[in-house]
Amino acid sequence: MTIFQAIGIAGTGATVHRKWLDAISDNIANVNTARPTNEAAYQEKRVEVEAVDYGAGTGGVKVAGVTAASSAEGRLVFEPDHPYADEEGYVRYPDVDLGSQMSQMIMAQRGYQANLAVVDRARETYMAALRIGGGA
Repeated sequence: MTIFQAIGIAGTGATVHRKWLDAISDNIANVNTARPTNEAAYQEKRVEVEAVDYGAGTGGVKVAGVTAASSAEGRLVFEPDHPYADEEGYVRYPDVDLGSQMSQMIMAQRGYQANLAVVDRARETYMAALRIGGGA
């Protein structure tokens, strides 16, 4: 594997982790989004990832899609004073677990940082090779 391939593969990993962070931020932003009971609740987003050219060592990963990871039913909460409350006093909230989202955010941040560290190390290696090749 060349240095440029390592940078490319790490770049695909960073892109996937960034997309994962985007989905998590949407989920966290909508954790308390209320809807009337006759509407669907916000559905948690989950990023699906797949390998590119698996086994060849040159492909990396890519986002295969973003899917709904929770039910549109959400959870019903009794809040009779809420403007969206139905005649029985219920409001629909998403079934998004904030604790789980925060844990996923930490994993996605660490993965993003790790991929950027690989890019940085590969760049340093390439620069050192240029210095050696240039006689400096």
